[in-house]
Amino acid sequence: MMADEVQARYAEGVTRLLPAGERLRAVARVRAGGGLTPSAPPQPAAPPASGGPGFLGALLNVLSPNITFGRADDFVDWLFFGVGGRGEPGSEASSLHHALTVAAKGSGVRDILLAVTDQRLLLGATAPVGLLSSAATDEQAQTDIELLGSVPRTAIAARVGRYRLNWKRLRLDFADGSWLSFHVPLAESGSPLREVAAALSAD
Repeated sequence: MMADEVQARYAEGVTRLLPAGERLRAVARVRAGGGLTPSAPPQPAAPPASGGPGFLGALLNVLSPNITFGRADDFVDWLFFGVGGRGEPGSEASSLHHALTVAAKGSGVRDILLAVTDQRLLLGATAPVGLLSSAATDEQAQTDIELLGSVPRTAIAARVGRYRLNWKRLRLDFADGSWLSFHVPLAESGSPLREVAAALSAD
């Protein structure tokens, strides 16, 4: 019953975001797929700093290719977690994953939600709560949803299956060729993921 009550609060919070006439079909609390992820969207160029980079800045520019560990970090991510998504900068997967990254940088704990309406896939996050928050605060946060992004439902193909050691993984393939994955912990039911996939596939 407790899980059903939480699910009902998620649905209530998402429904508040919908315009008149749009109907909710499914909602699931998820975790973003681990491993390699899509490239970040293009960022606006920073204005040039006055006075030039200075000696230290110039020295760091020369040394930086030799002291970064990006490729090694990518290899470790791939080795342990595989691939969580692919996409060029600015693709649907890139934009949604970037929104997740920004949401995760704030303070507090947030639940990530996928919701499907008769028109769109929605990506949202609950209001942040502290580790020692009260039950009433947690319940309120579950209905206070921030919309992080959306994609037309017809531009997505979805499937649930096994990936490495996780049997409950939802992969979303977007019309632009990019894709993202989401999962639930092994101890939790995979039914919400299957409901999201079914809602995306329904006429």
